[in-house]
Amino acid sequence: MSKTMLRGRAHLFAGKMILAVTLAVALAGAAHSAFAQGRGGAPAGPPPSAWASAAVDLTGYWVSVVNEDWRWRMVTPPKGDYASVPMTDEARKVADTWDVSKDGQCEAYGAAGLMRMPTRVHITWENDNTLKVETDAGQQTRRFTFDRNAQPTGGRSLQGFSKAEWERPAGAGRGQAAAGGNLKVVTTNLRAGWLRKNGVPYSENATVTEYYDRFTAPNGDNWFTVTTIVDDPQYLNQPFVTSSHFKKEPDGSKWAPSPCKGTT
Repeated sequence: MSKTMLRGRAHLFAGKMILAVTLAVALAGAAHSAFAQGRGGAPAGPPPSAWASAAVDLTGYWVSVVNEDWRWRMVTPPKGDYASVPMTDEARKVADTWDVSKDGQCEAYGAAGLMRMPTRVHITWENDNTLKVETDAGQQTRRFTFDRNAQPTGGRSLQGFSKAEWERPAGAGRGQAAAGGNLKVVTTNLRAGWLRKNGVPYSENATVTEYYDRFTAPNGDNWFTVTTIVDDPQYLNQPFVTSSHFKKEPDGSKWAPSPCKGTT
C-alpha cells in the first residue's frame, strides 16, 4: 500500500476519533444540563408546596360517624370506666381524681382525644404548607405544618406542635399531585390532657401519630378515616390505638361551634 493511501487512512481515522470525542463531550454536557435543570427540561427550582402536591384532598366540612365505642364517645362515661385503655397505675390514680363537675373541660379536647369526639371538622389550607383543622366540639384549631425545618414556638398547648407529610404508594414520584396515598401527622409539645371525657389522662410527654386515609363509598359518599396512635410511657403500658370515621358534608350549614370549659 502506498504512503499516500496510508496517510489518507490515517487522516480518516483521526477524523473519526475527533468526531467521537466531540460527540462524547456534547452528550456529557447535555446530560449535565438535564441533571441541573431537573426532569422535563425546566430549570431546577424549589419542590412543589404541600398543597400543590397533596396526595389526598381532605378539605371541606366533615362529620364524625360514631360506629364504635359509643358509650365512651357519645356520652361522658362514669368515673372509673377505663375499659380498653392500657393505663399505668399512675394514670389510674390521676383518673380517679376526676368528678362530674369537670365534665366538658378543655383537657378532653386535646390532640390525643379530639378526633374521637362526636364533632364536625372544617379542614382548609391556611397557606401552601399548613393544613388547618377546626372542630365545632370544644372549638379547637389544629395546624399541620409540612415545613420540615419548622420548630415549636411558645409553650406547650392542648393541640401541641404537629408535623405532617404525605405518604405515597411504592413507586409514586415524590412531589407528584394526585398520586394517591395518605397523610401522616406527628404531634408533640403537648400540654397534659385526657383520652376520654371522664379524665383518662395522657401526659405532656405523649406523642400522637395519626394517619388520615380518604376513600369513596360505593354510593359515592366521601369519607376519611383517622387512625390515632398515642404513645405515653408515663400513663400508658403500650400504645393506645383508635380509628375514627368522618363523612363529608355538602357545606357548613350544620356547623355549630361550642367552646369547652377552661383554658384552651
